[in-house]
Amino acid sequence: MAQTISARCCVVGGGPAGLMAGFLLARAGVETIVLEKHADFLRDFRGDTIHPSTLQLMFELGLLDAFLKLPHRKAFQLSAWLGNRKFVVADFRRLPTLCKFVAFMPQWDFLDFIAGEAKKLPNFRLLMKTAAEGLLEEDGRVAGLRARGPEGEIEIRADLTIAADGRTSLMRESAGLAVEDLGAPMDVLWLELRREADDPEESFGRVAPGRMVAMIERGAYWQIGYVIAKGGAQALRSRSIDEFRDAIADCVPFLADRVEDLRDWEDVNLLSVQVNRLKDWSRPGLLCIGDAAHAMSPIGGVGINLAIQDAVATANLLAEPLAAGTLRDTDVGAVQKRREFPARVTQRMQLFIQNRMIRSVLAADAPFEPPLALRLLDVFPVLRQLPARLIGLGVRPEHIRLSS
Repeated sequence: MAQTISARCCVVGGGPAGLMAGFLLARAGVETIVLEKHADFLRDFRGDTIHPSTLQLMFELGLLDAFLKLPHRKAFQLSAWLGNRKFVVADFRRLPTLCKFVAFMPQWDFLDFIAGEAKKLPNFRLLMKTAAEGLLEEDGRVAGLRARGPEGEIEIRADLTIAADGRTSLMRESAGLAVEDLGAPMDVLWLELRREADDPEESFGRVAPGRMVAMIERGAYWQIGYVIAKGGAQALRSRSIDEFRDAIADCVPFLADRVEDLRDWEDVNLLSVQVNRLKDWSRPGLLCIGDAAHAMSPIGGVGINLAIQDAVATANLLAEPLAAGTLRDTDVGAVQKRREFPARVTQRMQLFIQNRMIRSVLAADAPFEPPLALRLLDVFPVLRQLPARLIGLGVRPEHIRLSS
């Protein structure tokens, strides 16, 4: 027979949104269970950007000093290269935050840190290797979920179930919530190549006719995102890996002496880009946040930022009624009212960049002039503060309102 346990709140998904929501709710006195289907957080090519707004949250929680002891690389600005010409796209050094940089940190280190802090709380419980399988419903309400862990089936009863299980959310599907697909003209191939001592010391992007490459400096290696037209991965993989090596070397010449490190296509991982959102983020007893509510394009690496901001708003708005056992459906709906505007605005900007810039670059077969936006950023450096705020802080950044 299934084991039955209960809590005020059960969070599905141990990613940035789920772990942060679970930590903040437990910190505010809410009995909380977080489910993570894997045995650990070690996943390659997850988003590794910790934005100034998240670093500000760490400060507000009194955790910044300990957090910054984790290995990370600081990026005070982000740049793009078109041919041999460099354009600074965003400069974070004037942001109204304590930390005026983006920290590149393996996501598993971030998640391990948050989980470690959460485990210090008596009302927090993290169940690893435990996969949610379906929702429990009673009288038209979500009353918890069914899960399977190392010791078998578990039935978890909860006043509120939070779906933070990503862009392919099983909880969202189980709830029958409709997803609006906004479209994406590209996918991304992720890979790693070693970094040499005389390589550039900053993360940047390189753009050439028909090619876009994102370069994230990770100390001993480069984490590389090679942008391709949507659905083009299968055709690309049908050709020789040598052609792909040549394409990387052509776009990023200083990598030419190490592209042979790519042994075969098994060293290349596909990210199928999705941009979508829910019309309704909730049902009675259920709330979706992060990618489960609004999948973001990788442009700007802002998906993690949006997810964490959702988690903070969730705790700010719901911790008190959850702890008191007085949670109403209108309380849960307030999270969407608070966070839908930032998600929509961010997606609108991403769609503009995708459709007006990235689509054109991928279709180009001859050299082209830099877009007007890049030329303006080059001529008027003060304008770089606008993308810095959008990337570094986001729209309507959240702050910690609840004490422990």
